[in-house]
Amino acid sequence: MALSLPLSFRLGAFYFAFFAYAGLWVAYFPPYLSARGLSAAEMAWILALPQAARVAAPALWGWIADRSGAQRAIVVLGCLANATCYALLPEVSGTAAMAWLVGTTALISTAALPLVEAITLGALSGHTGRYGPIRLWGSISFMAAVFAGGAWLDFSAPRALPYAMLGFALLAVAAALRLPPARVHTSPPQPWSIRGPASALLASGFCMAVAHGALYAFLTLHLQQLGYGGAAIGALWMLGVLAEIAVFFYLPQLFRRYALSTLLVASAACATLRFLAIGWAAQWLALLVVAQLLHAATFGSFHAAAVATVGRVFPPHAHAFGQTLFSSVGYGAGAAAGTVLAGWAWEAGGAGAAFSLSALAALAGLVFAYALKRAGL
Repeated sequence: MALSLPLSFRLGAFYFAFFAYAGLWVAYFPPYLSARGLSAAEMAWILALPQAARVAAPALWGWIADRSGAQRAIVVLGCLANATCYALLPEVSGTAAMAWLVGTTALISTAALPLVEAITLGALSGHTGRYGPIRLWGSISFMAAVFAGGAWLDFSAPRALPYAMLGFALLAVAAALRLPPARVHTSPPQPWSIRGPASALLASGFCMAVAHGALYAFLTLHLQQLGYGGAAIGALWMLGVLAEIAVFFYLPQLFRRYALSTLLVASAACATLRFLAIGWAAQWLALLVVAQLLHAATFGSFHAAAVATVGRVFPPHAHAFGQTLFSSVGYGAGAAAGTVLAGWAWEAGGAGAAFSLSALAALAGLVFAYALKRAGL
């Protein structure tokens, strides 16, 4: 019965379950740690561990997956690690014990999502436009989990958070077991290297991740300083997620009409304008709304076009490695560097300096994306 479920349902179910507990982690794990008695410095160290693991671990898992053909098994292992972490978290005490638990889990589980990206694109057999309507279920669940989690915490203590995350992690395990197996490549692997288009894609992804550092670290603080209330700030964040969902929904039409490199260039151009607007004109609500709607391009279309481009610039026998390497370089090293650089810029010149640096990073991402356009992608 389970095997008869449509491919799009099985893939969408994984994204839905995965991003539900990811949303709860992003929005409510810091309050949970605070309720456990951790200081701000102790929380920062624990929250930094998954980012640090994301720098190198995904590419290593991708290398193993390509050579073993065990993409699905590694995804299941990663989801089981998350479930185990959330089950044990209420039982461990002390910062060191929690850090070991979170850090070890991150090393095991951090490749799950990029490997599912590789499985999804491989299963779609070249119809990359279908990726968007499948991936949007992750954005929907992320948004729903953040909304529902906030309402739930009004009536429940933060200490109950791991149990909710455990439930979604177990759903992710079940969904991972129903993922399609990796495609077997019978032809012998051909020599290849990370040069030319592949290096340009990785560089563009790194720059775009750096560009979003100030957004994720300081947008709420920036808007608070400008006098926006909590409800307005929350609505503006959700506006960005809704725009992301919309672009995933219309992705098949975008992929049919435009080249992947055109989408990457346009997305980076939108990011440059978006971050300049946030840094220097966020006091005007109309401009801020437009800037948040541009999240559809700066994350949505850029991410979708980038993961599809991985399938073009990496050979079939290295698709898992390509997706995990892109995750390591962009969402690992790029995100970490972007957060640190944004902090330095904020200290030196406030919001204007931090978001101007973001705009410059996006502009650099545009330059590298244009190299892909010149390569005919």
